[in-house]
Amino acid sequence: HIVELSAKEWAVLEPLMMYPNQIFSRQTLEQKLYDWDVELNSNTIEVHIHKLRQKLGKDLIRTVRGLGYCIETR
Repeated sequence: HIVELSAKEWAVLEPLMMYPNQIFSRQTLEQKLYDWDVELNSNTIEVHIHKLRQKLGKDLIRTVRGLGYCIETR
């Protein structure tokens, strides 16, 4: 099963996959998306996380309330 991801979806997913069990804040993930200082919509990361969950399964990426997101290994 091949899943196509946009460049921005991959930019959000890659650090989560490279460092499982590590929590990444929304701000850290935003910096992965944009190398320059740009004003982002407040829900930019949430939109990409939502799209990734639709494509990869809702349980892959865990929201850690107040901290950020991670992929947990079992």
